Amino acid sequence: MDRRHFLKQSTLASSLFFVPNFIKAFESLPSHTLGFKRLVVIQLSGGNDGLNTIIPFNNDDYYRNRPTIGISKSDVLRASDDLGFHKSLLPLKKLFDQGHLTIINNVGYPNPNRSHFRATDIWQTASNSNQYWQTGWIGRYLDEYGNKPFNALEIDDSLSLALKGHKTNGIAVKNPYVLFKTSQDPYFKNVLNHYQDEHLSEHNLGYLYKTMITAESSAKYIFEKHKTAVSKQDYPSNEFAKQMKTTAKLIASNIETKVFYSSLDGFDTHAGQLNSQARLLKTYAETMEAFVNDLKQQGTFNDTLIVTFSEFGRRVKQNAANGTDHGAASNVFIIGNQLKTPGFYNDLASLSDLDDNGDLKYTIDFRSIYATILDKWLAVDDETILNTSFQKLNFI
Repeated sequence: MDRRHFLKQSTLASSLFFVPNFIKAFESLPSHTLGFKRLVVIQLSGGNDGLNTIIPFNNDDYYRNRPTIGISKSDVLRASDDLGFHKSLLPLKKLFDQGHLTIINNVGYPNPNRSHFRATDIWQTASNSNQYWQTGWIGRYLDEYGNKPFNALEIDDSLSLALKGHKTNGIAVKNPYVLFKTSQDPYFKNVLNHYQDEHLSEHNLGYLYKTMITAESSAKYIFEKHKTAVSKQDYPSNEFAKQMKTTAKLIASNIETKVFYSSLDGFDTHAGQLNSQARLLKTYAETMEAFVNDLKQQGTFNDTLIVTFSEFGRRVKQNAANGTDHGAASNVFIIGNQLKTPGFYNDLASLSDLDDNGDLKYTIDFRSIYATILDKWLAVDDETILNTSFQKLNFI
C-alpha cells in the first residue's frame, strides 16, 4: 500500500495522530498509580480584560482611565471594600461567597509579550518570554507521570501546545462518540489491515500505523467510559457549556484522566467591549455554576480543581473605539472545595504606578501557580516539569 493511497483512505480526526505508539503497554496499570485528583484548566482566549472583570470600584484612577467603559459602582457586585465582580458574574460571585473561589490578582511574568499567539505559547509551555519551547507544561507532566495519552484530554477538535510532551501527547476529543466512530471508519480499518506489510518500518509508515492502532484503543476507552456516566444537571445552551458537560461526565466515569483542558474564545475586545465582554462573562459564569453543581451531584467536586486564565490582560487606559488594547498582568480564578485562601489572594496592583506600556505590573509569576498545583494538588515534582524552581503559593 503506497503512501498516497494510505493518506487518501485515512479519515481520522487530527487529534488521533497525537497518540504515541506504546499506550497498550500501559493499559493494565491500576488507576491509583496516578491518584484521584483532577485538574481542569480553562483559557479565556483573546486576552480578557481583568479590570472590568474584577473591578476596583473605589479607585479614581480606574474611572479616569476608562471614562466610557468603566463599570459604574451601582453595577458592581461588591466583594470587598475595594473590589467587586462584573454583574454578569453573579453565579461566580455565589461561588466566591461559598468559599469555593480564590482570585489571584496581577498574574504575569517578566518582559510580557502582547501577541496572542506568542503569549499563549508562553502560558502553555511555562517558558520565559525569550524561550521557545516545543512542549507544554501538561505534556511534560504526561512524560514524567502519565504514560497514557488519555491522562490529559482537551475537550476540543485540536490539541493545544500545553498538552504536547517530548514522548507523550494528550488527546483532543470534542465528542467521545464522534472520536470512536471515526476510529471505526471502514477506510481506517482497511488501512490497519496493512499494518503487517513487510515494507513498513519506523522510517516510513510504520510509526504512523502503530500510532493509529493505539489511537483506536484510546478512542474506544474514552467512549466506553463516557457512556457509563449520566449528568442530571441542566447546562446553558452554548458550545462552552457542552465542553464542560462532557468534562463533568468524563470525571464522573472514573476515567484515568488527570487533566482536562477547555477554552472560551472571543475576549479580544478592541472595540465595543462593554456588550461583548458582558456576554462572554455571563457564558463563563453560568457554565461554571452548572459545572460545579454537576460535580457536587456526582460527588467529585472535592477532588477537582478548576483554574481559569487568559493569555494577558488589557491596557489600563481605554482606547478610542470604546475597547481596550493588549495588556499584561491580569487575574486568575481558582475554583475548588479545598482552598486554603478563599476570596482575594492578594491586593490589586497600583493603577497609577504602571509599566512603560501603561499596563499593570505583575506581582505573581503564573508559573508559581503551576508549581503550586503540580506540587500540592497533583503531588509531583514541579521542578522537573517546569525546568526550574518557582515560589509556592498558599491557595491549596
